[in-house]
Amino acid sequence: MTNILNTATRYLCAIPLGLALIASTQVEAKELRLGLITPPQHILNQTAQRLADTVAERSNGDLTITIFPSGQLGDESAMFTQMETGLLDIGLMTAAATSQREPAFVGWFTPFLFSSVEEAAKATETDAAQQMLQNLESKGLHAFGYTFAGMRHILMRESAVNSTEDVSGKNIRIIPFAAMNTWWRAVEARPTPTSLPDVYQGLQNGMLDGVDIDLDALVGSGFYEVAEHLTLTSHMAFPEVAIMGQASRASLSDAERQLIDTAMAEALAWGTETEIAAEASNRTLLEDRINVYTLESAEDAFSTANQAFAERFGDHPLIQAFQQQSTELLNAE
Repeated sequence: MTNILNTATRYLCAIPLGLALIASTQVEAKELRLGLITPPQHILNQTAQRLADTVAERSNGDLTITIFPSGQLGDESAMFTQMETGLLDIGLMTAAATSQREPAFVGWFTPFLFSSVEEAAKATETDAAQQMLQNLESKGLHAFGYTFAGMRHILMRESAVNSTEDVSGKNIRIIPFAAMNTWWRAVEARPTPTSLPDVYQGLQNGMLDGVDIDLDALVGSGFYEVAEHLTLTSHMAFPEVAIMGQASRASLSDAERQLIDTAMAEALAWGTETEIAAEASNRTLLEDRINVYTLESAEDAFSTANQAFAERFGDHPLIQAFQQQSTELLNAE
């Protein structure tokens, strides 16, 4: 009887220890938070999900990433602040918003510098493009690299765009940053900053006449249901930058950082290749549902806007280097 009681006592004493070990294991598992502004169907969210799946699989669940799409954590300005203070770990941020931290990213929005996502993707390897990423380190941010959301086009409620007269005086939704604002104001449009989740209603109720948009966001958000005239211009590329706050990065072990770096590189490359293919499939879908036009002389039609961009941003040394290196790279092929 004494032996039985001793054995039972040992088991009972072991239970708290076992629970403590389980709790310790649970504490050791890390969860990272990733924020972005695009809806779940968007290529960027698919890229984020691929990253999360890879990290969870390769860490056997010890390191996970929870995704917050559609601006659930606030707009991009708020998410940048959260990353800088350690409240948010990772963001897939537009280069537009990133230019508020590093002005040279405006170079990516040089009008008509690239005619396709494929061309723009090649420019990520230029020294200037890599220097833009490196410059974020002094801002408390670590940049992994680039991926893309597609070329920019013009979706209108009432008619196609055959000249700048068709956008003069119109409320055109833009992302709120200087390059896009400068470009649209130069043709006497009324650039109207609007968060992506609010665009559908803005088009539906007539507060917006049109949208400066990529095809993936257009399709994923269903804007073709409330605006039926798409003019293909490819007037700007639209890169995204994968960023992690340095405070969050410092909290990871060397092995965890290596895992994140490798998984992120794979996800960004996958996202770019998938977006290149999606440009064609999105166009096909839209041609079946709304009126799709191609403005063949788009660069000439928007020459005034192009000049305004050059006058405001063309003197920045790193932007100049990026434009020159990109042009040389594409001309060499």
